[in-house]
Amino acid sequence: MIITRIISALVLLTLVFSSCDSNRLYEENRDIKDGVWNVKDRLEFEVDVPDSLTPYNFYFNIRNTEDYPWSNIYVFMHTTFPNGKIGVDTVEFPLADQEGRWYGKGQGDIHDCQLVFKKGVRFPYPGKYKIALEQAMRVSELPGVVSAGIRIERAQ
Repeated sequence: MIITRIISALVLLTLVFSSCDSNRLYEENRDIKDGVWNVKDRLEFEVDVPDSLTPYNFYFNIRNTEDYPWSNIYVFMHTTFPNGKIGVDTVEFPLADQEGRWYGKGQGDIHDCQLVFKKGVRFPYPGKYKIALEQAMRVSELPGVVSAGIRIERAQ
Protein backbone atom coordinates (compact mmCIF):
# COMPACT_ATOMS: atom_id res chain seq x y z
CA MET A 1 0.00 0.00 0.00
CA ILE A 2 2.75 2.46 0.95
CA ILE A 3 4.83 1.43 -2.06
CA THR A 4 1.84 2.07 -4.35
CA ARG A 5 1.42 5.57 -2.89
CA ILE A 6 5.13 6.31 -3.31
CA ILE A 7 5.08 5.13 -6.93
CA SER A 8 1.95 7.17 -7.63
CA ALA A 9 3.56 10.27 -6.10
CA LEU A 10 6.71 9.79 -8.18
CA VAL A 11 4.69 9.40 -11.40
CA LEU A 12 2.70 12.54 -10.57
CA LEU A 13 5.87 14.54 -9.84
CA THR A 14 7.44 13.34 -13.08
CA LEU A 15 4.39 14.47 -15.06
CA VAL A 16 4.30 17.85 -13.32
CA PHE A 17 7.97 18.59 -13.89
CA SER A 18 8.04 17.32 -17.48
CA SER A 19 5.01 19.42 -18.44
CA CYS A 20 6.75 22.58 -17.15
CA ASP A 21 9.23 22.38 -20.01
CA SER A 22 6.77 23.23 -22.80
CA ASN A 23 9.44 24.92 -24.97
CA ARG A 24 11.45 21.71 -25.35
CA LEU A 25 11.22 20.06 -28.75
CA TYR A 26 13.82 17.40 -27.97
CA GLU A 27 16.35 16.50 -25.29
CA GLU A 28 18.29 13.31 -24.89
CA ASN A 29 21.61 12.39 -23.36
CA ARG A 30 23.58 9.21 -23.92
CA ASP A 31 25.79 7.59 -21.31
CA ILE A 32 29.41 7.03 -22.27
CA LYS A 33 30.59 3.52 -21.43
CA ASP A 34 33.03 3.54 -18.50
CA GLY A 35 33.32 7.36 -18.73
CA VAL A 36 35.71 7.13 -21.69
CA TRP A 37 34.46 8.53 -25.02
CA ASN A 38 36.17 6.56 -27.78
CA VAL A 39 36.74 8.37 -31.07
CA LYS A 40 34.85 5.57 -32.86
CA ASP A 41 31.73 5.92 -30.68
CA ARG A 42 29.02 8.02 -32.30
CA LEU A 43 26.11 9.23 -30.22
CA GLU A 44 23.05 9.25 -32.48
CA PHE A 45 19.79 11.13 -32.05
CA GLU A 46 16.65 11.43 -34.17
CA VAL A 47 14.63 14.64 -33.97
CA ASP A 48 11.21 15.16 -35.52
CA VAL A 49 10.89 18.83 -36.52
CA PRO A 50 7.26 19.86 -37.11
CA ASP A 51 7.84 22.96 -39.29
CA SER A 52 10.44 25.22 -40.86
CA LEU A 53 9.06 28.51 -39.46
CA THR A 54 9.68 28.19 -35.73
CA PRO A 55 13.06 29.45 -34.44
CA TYR A 56 14.90 27.10 -32.07
CA ASN A 57 17.81 27.24 -29.66
CA PHE A 58 20.17 24.29 -29.96
CA TYR A 59 22.32 23.14 -27.02
CA PHE A 60 25.05 20.59 -26.41
CA ASN A 61 24.81 18.79 -23.04
CA ILE A 62 27.83 17.25 -21.39
CA ARG A 63 28.44 15.60 -18.05
CA ASN A 64 32.10 15.28 -17.15
CA THR A 65 34.13 14.36 -14.11
CA GLU A 66 37.11 16.20 -12.71
CA ASP A 67 39.23 13.53 -14.42
CA TYR A 68 38.53 15.27 -17.73
CA PRO A 69 42.00 16.62 -18.65
CA TRP A 70 41.09 19.69 -20.75
CA SER A 71 39.10 22.90 -20.31
CA ASN A 72 37.23 22.46 -23.61
CA ILE A 73 35.91 19.79 -25.92
CA TYR A 74 35.78 19.61 -29.70
CA VAL A 75 32.86 17.74 -31.25
CA PHE A 76 31.98 16.71 -34.79
CA MET A 77 28.24 17.13 -35.32
CA HIS A 78 26.85 15.26 -38.32
CA THR A 79 23.33 16.27 -39.40
CA THR A 80 21.31 14.25 -41.89
CA PHE A 81 18.44 16.37 -43.20
CA PRO A 82 14.99 14.98 -44.15
CA ASN A 83 15.94 15.34 -47.85
CA GLY A 84 19.02 13.13 -47.33
CA LYS A 85 21.68 15.84 -47.47
CA ILE A 86 24.39 15.70 -44.81
CA GLY A 87 26.08 18.58 -43.01
CA VAL A 88 29.07 18.41 -40.68
CA ASP A 89 30.06 21.01 -38.10
CA THR A 90 33.20 21.05 -35.97
CA VAL A 91 32.36 22.79 -32.72
CA GLU A 92 34.44 23.80 -29.72
CA PHE A 93 32.69 24.05 -26.36
CA PRO A 94 34.40 25.54 -23.30
CA LEU A 95 33.97 23.44 -20.15
CA ALA A 96 36.07 25.42 -17.66
CA ASP A 97 37.35 28.98 -17.24
CA GLN A 98 41.02 30.02 -17.35
CA GLU A 99 41.43 29.23 -13.65
CA GLY A 100 40.14 25.70 -14.19
CA ARG A 101 36.68 26.21 -12.60
CA TRP A 102 34.12 24.02 -14.34
CA TYR A 103 31.09 25.65 -15.96
CA GLY A 104 27.62 24.30 -15.28
CA LYS A 105 26.24 22.65 -12.20
CA GLY A 106 28.37 20.37 -10.09
CA GLN A 107 27.59 17.58 -7.70
CA GLY A 108 30.66 15.99 -6.15
CA ASP A 109 33.20 15.51 -8.91
CA ILE A 110 30.57 15.38 -11.71
CA HIS A 111 29.67 18.54 -13.63
CA ASP A 112 26.64 19.08 -15.88
CA CYS A 113 27.06 21.70 -18.54
CA GLN A 114 24.61 22.91 -21.17
CA LEU A 115 26.35 24.89 -23.90
CA VAL A 116 24.81 26.99 -26.65
CA PHE A 117 25.42 25.67 -30.14
CA LYS A 118 23.03 27.95 -32.07
CA LYS A 119 20.28 30.37 -31.04
CA GLY A 120 17.23 31.35 -33.04
CA VAL A 121 17.94 28.89 -35.85
CA ARG A 122 15.21 27.64 -38.18
CA PHE A 123 15.33 24.15 -39.61
CA PRO A 124 15.14 24.34 -43.41
CA TYR A 125 12.66 21.44 -43.74
CA PRO A 126 10.06 19.80 -41.53
CA GLY A 127 10.66 16.12 -40.87
CA LYS A 128 13.14 13.75 -39.22
CA TYR A 129 16.69 14.94 -38.65
CA LYS A 130 19.42 12.54 -37.61
CA ILE A 131 22.16 14.09 -35.51
CA ALA A 132 25.33 12.23 -34.59
CA LEU A 133 28.02 13.48 -32.20
CA GLU A 134 31.65 12.34 -32.20
CA GLN A 135 34.42 13.56 -29.95
CA ALA A 136 37.09 15.33 -31.96
CA MET A 137 39.90 15.84 -29.43
CA ARG A 138 42.73 14.14 -31.38
CA VAL A 139 42.98 11.33 -28.84
CA SER A 140 41.41 7.94 -29.37
CA GLU A 141 40.00 7.72 -25.85
CA LEU A 142 38.66 10.77 -24.05
CA PRO A 143 38.52 10.14 -20.27
CA GLY A 144 36.19 11.84 -17.84
CA VAL A 145 33.10 12.12 -20.06
CA VAL A 146 30.09 10.49 -18.40
CA SER A 147 27.41 11.47 -20.92
CA ALA A 148 26.68 13.79 -23.83
CA GLY A 149 23.58 14.86 -25.68
CA ILE A 150 21.53 17.59 -27.28
CA ARG A 151 18.63 19.83 -26.39
CA ILE A 152 16.48 21.72 -28.86
CA GLU A 153 13.93 24.22 -27.58
CA ARG A 154 11.66 26.84 -29.07
CA ALA A 155 13.32 30.25 -28.96
CA GLN A 156 11.48 32.87 -26.93
